[in-house]
Amino acid sequence: MILVLNCGSQSIKWKVFDQRLKLISSGQGFNLEQELNRTDETKVDLIGHRVVHGGGIFVKPTKITSENILELEKLNYLAPLHNPFNVLGIKECQKIFKNVDNIAVFDTEFFANLPEKAYTYALPEDIIKTFGFRRYGFHGISHEYVASKVKAKKIITVHLGGGASICAIKDGKAVDTSMGFTPIEGLVMMTRSGNIDAGIVLDLVKKFGLDRTGEILNKESGLKGICGEEDMLKILDKVKIKNKKAKLAFDIFIYSIQKYIGAYFAILGGCDALIFTGSIGAGETITRKSICKDLKFLSKTKVLTIPTDEELAIAQKVLNVK
Repeated sequence: MILVLNCGSQSIKWKVFDQRLKLISSGQGFNLEQELNRTDETKVDLIGHRVVHGGGIFVKPTKITSENILELEKLNYLAPLHNPFNVLGIKECQKIFKNVDNIAVFDTEFFANLPEKAYTYALPEDIIKTFGFRRYGFHGISHEYVASKVKAKKIITVHLGGGASICAIKDGKAVDTSMGFTPIEGLVMMTRSGNIDAGIVLDLVKKFGLDRTGEILNKESGLKGICGEEDMLKILDKVKIKNKKAKLAFDIFIYSIQKYIGAYFAILGGCDALIFTGSIGAGETITRKSICKDLKFLSKTKVLTIPTDEELAIAQKVLNVK
């Protein structure tokens, strides 16, 4: 059996598949040992973990060892809402399922071969080399999975959930994506700022210090910063009753997505399929309609909704790790 663990900052999801990738069971929370020992036939042979940031070190699914988990922990600061919990999930599984291999599958893998012009930041070359600054991209497992469900040459995938990102895909390969060195860059998100002037960040650091600035950008900005809500359903409820702050937050969210779709339509030279996924992208019709409403250039583009299945995608990948 293959256990796949998807640990986030606010939730823990897991699924168990057989060797043919048929779903056997699933659940939430970390009561794995109780749940999986209910029947004698349930035996975990392999464990796959979603890990958000692989940095420049981890560019493919990797078997976890006592040495490389230390390297993985060094990347926690790059994705503070996710990587620490991803690593915690690995360590707990090592305790519960002794002698079972743990395989880390990285959200950044799909973007490891972005074109140089897409991943390079306009910073001094020596600084880039010293600190490894580049566009890594995130939600890669989801973007790759939903794109694989469509036979099309030019695809734009839109993953909208607590985090949000867009990816331009040509011939099955990612050519650009909205998130960058960290998951803060890109779209306006539920609690993350997305793109803002770097001068604002400098000012925030001067006034509040590094740690507090990180909290502001990651946990207190985005839609929450604008209207005080980080739940899209609550925001939509407030929009219905003409709450001005909620309406502004929703409009900014939609606008930021439209700008990226337009940009990626241009760099791809058109778009055969626009795919929405994630809890908001695949769940809220009003969001998709609002995004596509004024985009006349999408008249010949198939607009699709495909629920993502990161756990199944991870299971597929871990089977191929030697």
